[in-house]
Amino acid sequence: MADHKHGEMDIKVQEKTFEGFMSMVTKGTVIIIVALIFLALVGA
Repeated sequence: MADHKHGEMDIKVQEKTFEGFMSMVTKGTVIIIVALIFLALVGA
């Protein structure tokens, strides 16, 4: 088993994936809030 050296792993792919995930969650949350406000105002 190879020795683990802290801080040597390349995490660029993981960081990009996490940024995409957070962006999708943020956009989805905004869309849901806007939809709920719209429904409350229209009275549907």
